[in-house]
Amino acid sequence: MFGRRAGTGGSAALADNPRRAPTAEIVRVNRAPSADAAPAAVEPAAQQVFNSPLPFEGQAKPASSIAASAQPALTASVDGVKRRIQPILLKRLDLSVAAALPRDELQVQITEVVSEILAEEHININMSEQRQLVAVMLNDMLGLGPLEPLLADETITDIMVNGPDRVFVERRGKLEQTDIKFRDNEHVMNIATRIVSRIGRRVDESVPLADARLPDGSRVNIIIPPLSIDGPSISIRKFSKKKITLDIMERQGNMSPQMARLLKIAGRTRLNILISGGTGSGKTTLLNAISHMIDPTERVVTIEDAAELQLQQPHVVRLETRPPNLEGLGEINQRDLLKNALRMRPDRIILGEIRSGEALDMLQAMNTGHDGSMGTIHANNPREALTRMENMVAMSGVKLPTEAVRSQIAAAVHVIVQISRMRDGMRRITRITEVVGLEGDIITTQDLFWYEFKGEGRDGQLTGEFKTSGLRPHFMPRVEYYGLERALLEAVS
Repeated sequence: MFGRRAGTGGSAALADNPRRAPTAEIVRVNRAPSADAAPAAVEPAAQQVFNSPLPFEGQAKPASSIAASAQPALTASVDGVKRRIQPILLKRLDLSVAAALPRDELQVQITEVVSEILAEEHININMSEQRQLVAVMLNDMLGLGPLEPLLADETITDIMVNGPDRVFVERRGKLEQTDIKFRDNEHVMNIATRIVSRIGRRVDESVPLADARLPDGSRVNIIIPPLSIDGPSISIRKFSKKKITLDIMERQGNMSPQMARLLKIAGRTRLNILISGGTGSGKTTLLNAISHMIDPTERVVTIEDAAELQLQQPHVVRLETRPPNLEGLGEINQRDLLKNALRMRPDRIILGEIRSGEALDMLQAMNTGHDGSMGTIHANNPREALTRMENMVAMSGVKLPTEAVRSQIAAAVHVIVQISRMRDGMRRITRITEVVGLEGDIITTQDLFWYEFKGEGRDGQLTGEFKTSGLRPHFMPRVEYYGLERALLEAVS
């Protein structure tokens, strides 16, 4: 409980009282010799250490450009004070009770103890720095420590921790190093453990790899020694709190208005869509945007390794895989969930990423009444996406003739959307390809839209043009069934 420990005064009884509410005062021991003594100035040597700038390499941005306004960047002096008083603070806290307190109440109590420790240690900092110090310590105790300001910055899309001294972020499609630092490898491990424990998983020497998610849906991958040689590595793929729609992507230049209209029609008319692209190209963001066109009356089942899709429909069932336990038992993979989803009366099935034998089950679902299903796949172009799908069907262990596999793919997949992150940092839809059918043993396709690169502007942004083939889509009869043929013809013309 939060209360004075035995021998610290009259409050000791409160600390020993099991009925004491968890709002009791934080433990205070080792007080300054005189409560009235004014704090002395910081010794010159210590002052020099506190004011020394933190080093950073290359084009790293100072933390002040990254931290959110709610928590300013750590100045060198505050960082030095934090390192000095944090061990003292932790000795005076009952962490089990601290974790149960609301953040606001805990902040008030920690502020009081920090003020007392500063007086005892003869450290002078102003009120702004003291508030900053308390916020940083709270983040270490309840949040993700030094990563909290990066998570609050909406311009950052990826956070990459490569050991305690190197933290990189992606902003506007470009990587840059920050001056955010952890104390040591153990500090990074504490944050990693806090992330995975929230969803009932673990990361240690016996389980050195872990996928997890943050409360806001951001995806996290953690790998630790001995697999990660230079210390624990944390990769966070953030998702914007603002809902990205096809209209927003159109205004941002990720696609043309005609492309946006075609994808809206494809989502509304229950076409089976495969989104292809490289790592970090924006596949999941695009999948979320297209999913806005799903009718609210439809029952949707999503299947992912780490739940990150943010569907807005009222009738969504979210499923997530489970890794094996320490005995190697209890694993539930995407294929198991997909087989179970077929018994859940879904109208659509959305697979976060097709990566293995679940490709066969997904094709069978698309071919047996679950029209409008969608998924993402790693590939450099639509033709490679089809080849990878074929290879993953072979990974299911079911031996099928090549002609039968290709026939299923041609019948199941209607549209492949290729998205790429280009060298200027912009994500663009580079190709929308329709699967036409099967000629012999070859899957035939036709490009409806593509992006044609033309050059580079003075501002470093690539210039190009979204083009259309003007071809009448092969899925026109399905669109006519939904009464949207005129809108489709306007989009492709």
